[in-house]
Amino acid sequence: MTTPRIPVEAKPPRMEPLARLPVFFALAGKRVLLAGGNAAAAWKAELLSAAGAEVNVFAGEVSGELRALAADPPGGAIVLHPRAWHHQDFAGAALAIGAFEDDAEADRFATAARTAGVPVNVIDKPAYCDFSFGSIVNRSPLVIGISTDGAAPVFAQAIRAKLEAMLPRGFAHWAAAARRWRDAVKSSGLPFAGRRRFWQIFTAMALRAPDRAPAQADYDRILAETQDEGDQPGLGSVTLVGAGPGDPELLTLRAVRALQSADIILIDDLVAPAILDFARREAKKMMVGKTGFAPSCRQDEINALMVSLAKAGRRVVRLKGGDPLIFGRAGEEIAACRKAGIAVEIVPGISAAQGAASRLGVSLTHRKLARRIQYVTAHGADGRLPADIDWRSIADPATTTVVYMPKRALAQLADAAQTHGLPGDTPAIAMVAATRPDQTIIAATVADIAIKLDAAKLEGPVLVMIGRALAQAVRDRQSTDVAPTSSPAPPLRLPAPSAPSRPQ
Repeated sequence: MTTPRIPVEAKPPRMEPLARLPVFFALAGKRVLLAGGNAAAAWKAELLSAAGAEVNVFAGEVSGELRALAADPPGGAIVLHPRAWHHQDFAGAALAIGAFEDDAEADRFATAARTAGVPVNVIDKPAYCDFSFGSIVNRSPLVIGISTDGAAPVFAQAIRAKLEAMLPRGFAHWAAAARRWRDAVKSSGLPFAGRRRFWQIFTAMALRAPDRAPAQADYDRILAETQDEGDQPGLGSVTLVGAGPGDPELLTLRAVRALQSADIILIDDLVAPAILDFARREAKKMMVGKTGFAPSCRQDEINALMVSLAKAGRRVVRLKGGDPLIFGRAGEEIAACRKAGIAVEIVPGISAAQGAASRLGVSLTHRKLARRIQYVTAHGADGRLPADIDWRSIADPATTTVVYMPKRALAQLADAAQTHGLPGDTPAIAMVAATRPDQTIIAATVADIAIKLDAAKLEGPVLVMIGRALAQAVRDRQSTDVAPTSSPAPPLRLPAPSAPSRPQ
């Protein structure tokens, strides 16, 4: 009997420290002071002009590159003043940029700018900078800035090149269309959820056809589709998402998209916290954990919450560890949604068994050692070992058995398996927190796996795998373990493999 637990909102993690705050200055029509006339100053003048600024350049000597740029600027005017800068030149400036070799001159310029209340940057001299210029990916109005806080400019440039290759140039047309259509969408009469849906459809269309410039017909089509959905009852939806065994890099792209479009995320306790870094920041996150032999939310309460939120028009993500279709109570949640007329989608995840096997470097269906693989649970509806386990299949030496939720009943399961014919020296491995930074591997045999797991007293999700396919993994693990000198462990006896009748 488990202690009742009510769903609680999960507090979002605090923002990690930032070396720099990424901001984007609106410079169209504003005056910027640029001191210096060399090639570095010319590059900054081009950037500032492209952003629409009126660039006032103060320099006794101006490079030919800068003169050519002033004659044909990419955006805002570039005005050349053939003299040194003065303190009064800072008046009304939005930014001040300096290009100096001499530190003393850089210091004098930065001090004057700050006294005038103007943010200042001295090129390649971080000590005199209030802000920095990063590497830029330009799909304007979609603009990406990359900064390493001056630690590795070449690294930032390499990242920029990678992003340049990944982002089609046509995205600029879609971003421009979004800017044109934003006011029309706001005044269209769509509710907040409808406006979000409009932009979700817009984004999906841009990703499908990035090199095609959107037209007014696209706007009309998206608006009509959004309004049609809004006229239907139960606008919200539920998506069951598999979070995988723990390593965030094992999330599927579809799972990431679901997390980034959710209004509310209902989270199991076994989901690794790092997974939520991929969720939309504005999404409400609620813990609805079901943990064996600990305070747990009742399944019917979770079902009711999920349905009520979807009926209120919310896009609900039910986030589960591993794959939601493997011992994740997905069947009950799908049935509850269908009964209520709620649209439900399933995003499978990397299962705990797959994640564990990948970290062990083993094939669970090695054709010379295992004819099949089976998943069983050691935790029945009453919290005890299920009474309807097929012990003949558990005892089959050519089977790899993966035991979910084994903590409390593992010893009972292992004893019963041996009673029904499974050799006691059959290899067994327990994985705690598989694929996570604190992952722990316990190698044993079916006869002593429960004792070793209990002695380890580890917290976290546990998975136990049994079968001949694990033989080499057990050998490898035991070769790295150091047994106590007072009572050395006897050598592990592993059964010799027998070839199956045909390759699997």
